[in-house]
Amino acid sequence: MNDRSALGVADVSDTALASMLADLFAVPAGTSVTLVDSSAEPVPYEIPAITTGGRWWVRGTADVGGRIRPFALFVKQVQEWSRSPFFADLPPEVQPWAAKQVPWRTEGEVYRSDLVDHLPQGLTMPRSVGVHDIDDLSYAVWLEVVSALDVEWDVERYRRAGHLLGRFAGSTAVRDRSNIGGHEWDVSRYVEGRLKFQVLPMLASDDLWHHPLIADAFADLRPRLDRAAGTVDAVAAELMSLPVLAGHGDACPNNLLVCPGADDFTLIDFGFFTELPIGFDLGQLLVGDVQLGRRSPADLAERDAACLTSYAEGLAAEGVEIDEQVVRRAHALQLLLFTGLSALPFELLDAEPTEQVRAMAATRATIARYSLDLVDQTG
Repeated sequence: MNDRSALGVADVSDTALASMLADLFAVPAGTSVTLVDSSAEPVPYEIPAITTGGRWWVRGTADVGGRIRPFALFVKQVQEWSRSPFFADLPPEVQPWAAKQVPWRTEGEVYRSDLVDHLPQGLTMPRSVGVHDIDDLSYAVWLEVVSALDVEWDVERYRRAGHLLGRFAGSTAVRDRSNIGGHEWDVSRYVEGRLKFQVLPMLASDDLWHHPLIADAFADLRPRLDRAAGTVDAVAAELMSLPVLAGHGDACPNNLLVCPGADDFTLIDFGFFTELPIGFDLGQLLVGDVQLGRRSPADLAERDAACLTSYAEGLAAEGVEIDEQVVRRAHALQLLLFTGLSALPFELLDAEPTEQVRAMAATRATIARYSLDLVDQTG
C-alpha cells in the first residue's frame, strides 16, 4: 500500500520514487527496484521558516533485485517566501520587491550540485536523491536520512565547529561553488530591507520602550541601540570592505548535526549559502541557541573566544592567512547588524508576561549588550 497523501503537491509518482531509491541504495545498472509500500508523515518543527512549505518523513519498503529492503527519506518543500503566511503582513507596495530578497532557490541548487564532494574533512551534508520542481515558485528536495546525536554542546564542540566553519569559508573548492544559487545579495540589502524597513522604525517607537517587557530588560540599552541604529550605513560599509569568502549563512548548532562516533558535523539548510564577509558564520554559531532560549548567555564570551580563534586556525589550514583581529572585527560588525539591533523580543510583546517570557527578554538583552560591547572593543 502506498499512501503519501500527507505530502500533497510535494509528492512524486511511484516510478520516480523507485528511481530515487535505486540511487539511495546505489544499485548496479540493470537491477530492478520496485516500490512495495510507502507512507508519509509530517516532521514536527517549532522554528518558523519563511521559505519552507513543509517537512516530511517518507518510509516504506522496496523490492531491490528480489530482496525486500526498508527505506526512509526526508522531504522538504522549499518555496518563494511570498507563499509564507508572514508575507501578508507586508504592505502591498513593497511585496514585489520583498519577494525577491530571500534566496529560496539556493538550497535546491546546492543539492543538485557536487558540493558534498568538496567539503573539508570533518564536514558532510545529506545526500540528495532528487530535487523536483513543483511549480514556478516551489520545489521538493528528497534527502537520505542521516544519523545525528542529540547532545549538549560544550565549549570544545563549539571550538571544533568554529574550526570547520573556518575551513569551509577558506576552502577554494567551496568558494568556487558559493554563488551556485545565482542570487545577488550583500550586506546592504539586509540593511535596506529588514533593518531600515522593519527593525529601525520599531526601535524608534516610544511605545516599544514603554512596554513593561522591554522597559525591564532593556532599560539601559536604548541610548546605545539608538546610537548604533544611526550608524548602520557606516557599519555595513565597513563590513563590506573586509574580505569575502564562502559562508553557510545560518550556521547555528541546529544546522550542524553532530555525527555519531566522531567530532564531525552534517551541515543542513543551505538556503543562505553564498559569498559572505569573513567570520559571518560565527554569529549564528555563537547566539543561535541562545536566541531560542535553548542555552544560557552566561558563557558567550568564553565560547566566542574559542570559536573565533579556531575559525582563524581553520582559515589558515586552507591557506587563508588573515589577522585574527580582522576576523574579530568583522564578526563584531556582523553580530551587531544581524542580531544585536534586532535582539528585542518583538514577537513576545503580546504574550502573557510569564517568568519564562521575562527570562527570554533578559537573554535577548544580554545578546544586544554583548554585541554592542564587542563593536566597542574592536573599534
